[in-house]
Amino acid sequence: MAPHKVHSGNSPSNTLILETLDAYHLGALIALYEHKIFVQGIIWQIYSFDQWGVQLGKLLASHLLEDMQSNSSSDRHDSSTNGLFNHIKSFS
Repeated sequence: MAPHKVHSGNSPSNTLILETLDAYHLGALIALYEHKIFVQGIIWQIYSFDQWGVQLGKLLASHLLEDMQSNSSSDRHDSSTNGLFNHIKSFS
């Protein structure tokens, strides 16, 4: 596969869980995310909003969305992702 289509994994990430999502909190989350990505791009001297990265994110998110929408507990990802999914599902 082309290097820009490979996601090596094992990268740290942040997860924020909100009990309610309103316009104010959504705007704050978007601003936080865009600022984080922009600053990382400046530090690493990369263009953070490239099309290949966006496409890879969509692909990864579509697989995660399927698991999040299922009623059963998740066990096909790494332990951190499985634990996060199962914790979020416990709210409903």
